[in-house]
Amino acid sequence: MLEQPAFGRRLKELRVERSLSQAALAGKEISTGYLSRLESGARQPTERVVNHLVRILGVERSAFDTPPSGGSLAQALSLATSAEGDQGSENLIAVLAQVREESPFLRWQALWHISRYWQRRGERAEEQACLEDMVRVADELSLPELQCRARFQLARSLRSTGEVSRALDLALNAYQLAKDAALDLPDTGGALLTLVSVEAEAGRLPDARAHVDELVDLVAGRSDTLAAEALWSAATVRFRQGDHEGARICLERAMKELDSSVDLTLWTRLRLAAASLYLQSTPPQTERGRECLQEAASALTLIGTPVLDQELLTLQTQLAFHEGRYADARRLYDELNRDELRLTYRDQVRLHILDSRLMILEGREQEGIRLLKDLGEQAQQQSNIDLAAEIWRILAECLEDVGRRRTAAEGA
Repeated sequence: MLEQPAFGRRLKELRVERSLSQAALAGKEISTGYLSRLESGARQPTERVVNHLVRILGVERSAFDTPPSGGSLAQALSLATSAEGDQGSENLIAVLAQVREESPFLRWQALWHISRYWQRRGERAEEQACLEDMVRVADELSLPELQCRARFQLARSLRSTGEVSRALDLALNAYQLAKDAALDLPDTGGALLTLVSVEAEAGRLPDARAHVDELVDLVAGRSDTLAAEALWSAATVRFRQGDHEGARICLERAMKELDSSVDLTLWTRLRLAAASLYLQSTPPQTERGRECLQEAASALTLIGTPVLDQELLTLQTQLAFHEGRYADARRLYDELNRDELRLTYRDQVRLHILDSRLMILEGREQEGIRLLKDLGEQAQQQSNIDLAAEIWRILAECLEDVGRRRTAAEGA
């Protein structure tokens, strides 16, 4: 059997030489997620997959035995940072896997670029492995700026996959580094943003509120991306504290103050966040949620990524459910689950909550109730206290609804 990671590096080079996207090479035989893992060396190829790749690439099997041509890290980094699309990033990954003696500064820059590539694609495991390497290189260089940035980026990634405890340690460390070294606002603000999000995820809402208020004070008078993200974080904390009106004011202010020409991706994400807030309100504000999703969908035709596309489809599924279009909600849910989910841990849990509620409405009551119980226990084990509380509340409401329907049926 062909050995990794040499196979993956050679596969990537053959694909790039032929100007093939991962989707084109994967075809209908394999998923792009699996192909990405092959190229990164994370998965071993099977005979069936190798035969498929040989056929599409138009090469002999022996082509995989040829070592990749490589190139200097500086050259690959220059090409990646100046290229459109992801082709340069994929070549950079292959080159970085080969070099050993390059400058640690160059290596850190390459890792930073590659981590962004994995983040856009929603490949959490690959992103985290890259960020772990960044932390090691930053510590080797002993530069507080790089140590802070690497730590808060890794903390963000870990939070998105539900690894809250370690994310909290890293976020606190990043913030302490920023304070001790009196780093500039972008680094201090980035560390604070991360700390707030992790504390909120861990259910440490008083700490999160104190830190987000500090952050909002730091960015007062600004109308850039950091200010918009600070207001978004303030909205998140207020919402989880039960202050839905305060959350709405913060988020709508962020949307108003950030122009799409400054950062279209953040502009779009704010509208997805607002739609989520409106749909989680009691009662759900479906009309306002729909408006935000329509705006986001228009922007995603220009800057869509696999992650953002899945977030949009997830919220469209939630909207259909809250509007009572249960058949549409089930269809959209099934469409989502045909692909590898790239959502954050919290969004995946919310999606599974919706699945369980649909099961109950479809007459699969015991199956739906059992799924809700499993989700609640999992959230508790992950220390997501407020998420666990939300799940237990929904379970209680579902049990009450099931009881009412049974009583009504018996009375009839």
